[in-house]
Order: sequence, then structure tokens, then C-alpha cells
Amino acid sequence: MAAEATILTRAAPAKVNLTLRVGLRRADGYHDIDSLVAFAGLHDVVRLAPDAPLALTVEGPTAAAAGAPERNLVLVAARHLLDARSDLRAGHLFLTKNLPAAAGLGGGSSDAAAALRLLADLNALPPDNPDVFAAARATGADVAVCLDPRARIMRGTGDILSAPLRLPPLPCVLVNPGVATPTAAVFAAFDRAASTAPLETGDIAIDLANERTLMSYLNRYGNDLEAPAISLCPAIADVLEALRAQDGCRLARMSGSGATCFGLFDAGPARAAARSLQARHPDWWIRESVLGDPQ
Repeated sequence: MAAEATILTRAAPAKVNLTLRVGLRRADGYHDIDSLVAFAGLHDVVRLAPDAPLALTVEGPTAAAAGAPERNLVLVAARHLLDARSDLRAGHLFLTKNLPAAAGLGGGSSDAAAALRLLADLNALPPDNPDVFAAARATGADVAVCLDPRARIMRGTGDILSAPLRLPPLPCVLVNPGVATPTAAVFAAFDRAASTAPLETGDIAIDLANERTLMSYLNRYGNDLEAPAISLCPAIADVLEALRAQDGCRLARMSGSGATCFGLFDAGPARAAARSLQARHPDWWIRESVLGDPQ
């Protein structure tokens, strides 16, 4: 490993889908979405040792669930960028996994975005460089929104992003029952049950800084993947029931394609709920956090 002074570091924060509406399956196999996303204070960490051969080392509490390094999105994203720009410096990437895998928190996508940001930093590329964005889009639908991890509305297949949104602080409890819900299987279950109604979208520049306006928006729009995910993983329903039973829970919902769910609380009740849930369910992954801008 290179000298410590040369190591570049980026956090890869958990992405939470506060809402997720899904359109019908398109001819190309993708689905249009409409999702309000925010980022938590919980994160993986990606480091880069410059000018070494491109490689990835994965470590950390949830590293085993992240799969083989050669197939990790961190390397996939780096290769997309370096294939497009052979003049760029690269290096050895180190990923510390703290977030659960296949959990609806965009962990792999956020890791990939952090790697792209590190390579951009190393090569003095601006954050909005088109080659970086193209590499993000080629890697996965959620990677682009994680390049600049601030609350936004994302649409299309994840390629249409609003400007950053200012949200009020949202204390929350994140809970995963310890099961993975593969995204493809959840979307397949959605397709089997989907109606013929088209996806309707509103103002992508909506102002959600007011707490009352935000909660009205969240109560209006849910997560269209929640029911199909529960059909594959009934434990998600148990998590939602447990969150809603906690004092002060304002809203409980699944994030992404699951199985992680979130409950919104005020700060004090969030801490109490996290302690209570951990005591009752010691085998669940439970974390208290605040949704907002982690940078």
C-alpha cells in the first residue's frame, strides 16, 4: 500500500428512497421511475492509492456479502472511466463495507460513485465532467445520483436528476432484517402485478424545505416496490410493523427494492426506537441516523 500521505478517501453514504414510483416495463427491459432520494450519515468508505495497478481490496463488517472484488461495481465504474479516458491516472482501490448488501440502500452504487469521485479528484476533473457521468450511467441506474450525494428527485432510469433539494433534517431509524432482496427479482414481481396505468410525474423543481410540505408529499407518494418485495420477503412486513409500533413514528416505508426499511421520527424518539428495536431483534441490522446532506 502506498504511503499514508498519498491515500485519497471518500465516504459512500447510504441512499434512501423516501418515495419510489415505478412505471411499466419498457421495451428495453428498464422501468421509468420517479423517486425522492436523500442520503444518510451512514456510509461505506472508499480509498485510493494512486499510481498502482488498478485493483480492489474489500474489507469491513459486511465485506463477505459484497461478493467477489472482480465483479464489484467499484471496479466496474473505474474501468468504464479508464476505458473512455486512457490518459487518466488510476490506482489501487480499498473499500470498507459497513452497509448491508442488496439492501435497498444503494450501497454498491454509492461505492462506485465514490470511486469515480476519487479518480476525478486524482486527475483534476470537475465534478460535472461528462466522462465521469457517462461512466456512472454505464455502471448502474443509481450511480449518477450518488456522484453528488444530496437530496434530489431522480427520474427516467436514474439519468434525469433535479437540482439538489433542501430538506428539513429527518431523524430516522434504518432496519434490515438480515435478508437480501435481489433487485431483478423484485422488479419481476412488480411486473407480474403491475396495472396498466402510466407513470405520472409532477414538478421536478418542487420546494420541499418546509416540513409540512415534505410530509404531505411523502404521504401522497409511496414505494411501488414495497408490496412485491414483501411477497418475496415477508420479513419486510415484520420490520414495517415493528417500526410503526414505536412511539413517535411519523412514517415507515421500505427503501428502494428492500429489504431495508426506514422510520421517520423526531430525534429523541428515534434514539429510543433504535434501542427498543435492537433489544427485541438482536439479529436485525438497526441504525439511527439523520437523512440530509452528508458532505
